[in-house]
Amino acid sequence: MSMAVGPAGDLPGTTALPSDVAPAVPAVADEHICVDVSRDGSGDEEQRRNQRRFLLGGQLQSNATSQVALVGTDFCPIESLDYELIENDVFKQDWRAQGRGHILRYFALKWALCFLVGALTAAAAFVANLGVENVAGAKFVVTSNRMFARRFESAFLVFLFSNLLLTMFATVLTVYVAPAAAGSGIPEVKAYLNGVDAPNIFCFKTLVVKVVGCIAAVSSSLHVGKAGPLVHTGACIASILGQGGSRKYRMTCKWLRHFKNDRDRRDLVTCGAGAGIAGAFRAPVAGVLFALETVSSRWRSALLWRAFFTTAVVAVVLRALIDICKRGRCGLFGKGGLIMFDVTSGYVNYHVIDLPPVITLAVFGGVLGSLYNFFLDKVLRLYNVINEKGRTYRLLLAATVSVCTSCCLFGLPWLAACKPCPADSREACPSIGRSGNFKKFQCPMHNYNDLASLFFNTNDDTIRNLYSNGTDHEFHITSILVFFIASYFLGIFSYGLALPSGLFVPVILTGAAYGRLVGMLIGSQSTLDHGLFAVLGSAALLGGSMRMTVSVCVVILELTNNLLMLPLVMLVLIISKTVADAFNANVYDLLVKLKGFPFLEGHAEPYMRQLSVSDVVTGPLQTFNGIEKVGRIVDTLKATDHNGFPVVDEPPFSDTPLLYGLVLRSHLLVLLRKKEFISSSTASASDASKHFSPEDFAKRGSGKHDRIEDIELTAEELEMFVDLHPFTNTSPYTVVETMSLAKALILFREVGLRHLLVLPKTSKRAPVVGILTRHDFMPEHVLGLHPYLFKSRWKKVRFGKTAFSNFF
Repeated sequence: MSMAVGPAGDLPGTTALPSDVAPAVPAVADEHICVDVSRDGSGDEEQRRNQRRFLLGGQLQSNATSQVALVGTDFCPIESLDYELIENDVFKQDWRAQGRGHILRYFALKWALCFLVGALTAAAAFVANLGVENVAGAKFVVTSNRMFARRFESAFLVFLFSNLLLTMFATVLTVYVAPAAAGSGIPEVKAYLNGVDAPNIFCFKTLVVKVVGCIAAVSSSLHVGKAGPLVHTGACIASILGQGGSRKYRMTCKWLRHFKNDRDRRDLVTCGAGAGIAGAFRAPVAGVLFALETVSSRWRSALLWRAFFTTAVVAVVLRALIDICKRGRCGLFGKGGLIMFDVTSGYVNYHVIDLPPVITLAVFGGVLGSLYNFFLDKVLRLYNVINEKGRTYRLLLAATVSVCTSCCLFGLPWLAACKPCPADSREACPSIGRSGNFKKFQCPMHNYNDLASLFFNTNDDTIRNLYSNGTDHEFHITSILVFFIASYFLGIFSYGLALPSGLFVPVILTGAAYGRLVGMLIGSQSTLDHGLFAVLGSAALLGGSMRMTVSVCVVILELTNNLLMLPLVMLVLIISKTVADAFNANVYDLLVKLKGFPFLEGHAEPYMRQLSVSDVVTGPLQTFNGIEKVGRIVDTLKATDHNGFPVVDEPPFSDTPLLYGLVLRSHLLVLLRKKEFISSSTASASDASKHFSPEDFAKRGSGKHDRIEDIELTAEELEMFVDLHPFTNTSPYTVVETMSLAKALILFREVGLRHLLVLPKTSKRAPVVGILTRHDFMPEHVLGLHPYLFKSRWKKVRFGKTAFSNFF
């Protein structure tokens, strides 16, 4: 909201989600639990219409509020995080009392937590990979054995029902236990690091469901990956450790409860996100760069060093766990699925003649990547409409996609002709009941089905097959074309189901097939190996869909263990990203917008320079006196859901009305709960530090808040007063009302604010004229107030996206 009271407006492209407030829907606000509107019955018909239009991507008029975002598969209340340091008398007294030992313990704890985050994330990544390899391996062994015995119908039924069972297990677990665990979780992490909080996104049950559900979903042969869920897993581990564990499940440790503010927790979650990528690809440097380039909204050198330490711990722990697999203790596939694709480590020799095919691959990779985002956005909007109908529909949707996927994976290989095993093969041919390039499927002995070799493997092993060098003649062009088309669309239709799923690995897999296809079509004009074309194809599709350059480049290099590919990978990423940027936004920005998170971009739109902050604030403004009546505070907190209130001193405490500072809603609730009131409206002589400690005002875990309805006060207490001066932030960030909106946006985002007070230009007016919050910078809110800017804004800034949409 733009003021302490007043209506809220829309958020990007969907519905209004004022991030500085809790929801007005009672069923949501009671326990801050996400709501399935199809069965909850809460809210009026107007809100239900708004939510349906939100799911369909319709535009709502300014100030039509729903106050929720789509987290996982449910609507959840959202609010902003407090990254600003609170400077009031209580906290200043605490800072003065801290000695050298306290500071040393604080920094030691930061490093200790980074170590724990890295170690636990590495363990989670290892468990996820080991689980997928053994569960999927058992499924493929049974299916292959039945195919070898030529019991094709039985093999199909085993394959179909095992996939269906795994899919439904992951979906039921997600829908009924932790809906916030659905999807990759990267949009939620990205929004959190931008300053938006939602309940349950980092809780312990979300962590457990994310890991277990990811194993089941990836093992079910759906075209989903582990990378995104592992990013969310790392962020969950970091958040739980940062808040001292999970009190609900009695898994707490007192010495961990040291990070009492959102700023420290944000840094730890950033390290956890980088650790997730490091664990997914065994790529520590890429993990740091991913956190910097993709999910983090604010970065500094100290955070870079801690993130690097965290990912280094991941690499060391994974290396130690991999040694266990080398001794044959990892189950069915041994070293299979342990992420590293060390298949192009030979000498890579390329010439100028190789550049035209590589540039062609990059250009069309950018186009295919932007098309991937376009189709994914449309499919997710359709899925949201289906999911909104209730849990049963979510289960039916997952079952339908699973059955269709199983039919495609089992049926399409029958279209491929059998090929004789190569005489110089470095591995067994055909490979029966295990991973490999040569799946027998329905073929006679000493023959293999190249399309089945791609479909009847885990994603990791299929990518390894496509990346393999010296295999130019092992796959037929028709098989690669069928596999590319199937994986392209199966990846789109598999994402968005109510289960943990990632996009990174499916895009790598589809890109590898695309690169192989390009190598077969125009590779005769080049000296490059088809396996190298597959690697470059993955880079092209990643650059076209996700628009990451530096982190993807390092991911590819660390995956393939070949630094000689660096120039070609850089060229492909630059070209594919440039081409794709002409059409639409990157996939994670599209997902953040589709979910309705009020995300603040790192730049201001040009039209914002035509407006001042006074053009977007609305009234009236609600303030408190320095010594305020308890009853008025209670009435205000019950009547509004806002987080911050200006405190103004008036005579006799000052000659003229004077802004003293800003007091937070959470601090007011602490004052009311402790009931340290005074009987008159005169200044209190008692020392607030004797009655309150900084721990009383410590930030609770993500999505957890106190409620004014839980505080019981007598009629006599309501007539008493409370001195707000010791608890008021006396140095809030302020701007003058004539500052441009663009300049205020940069200040708001870079500092990580939740409130920005607007002061009058002249001293003859009230000491504060308004409060800017995240909502006031949302384009739909600004353009709703000033619609004359709409045409010029979209022509200048969004022409590419509009032209692309009109084309389709």
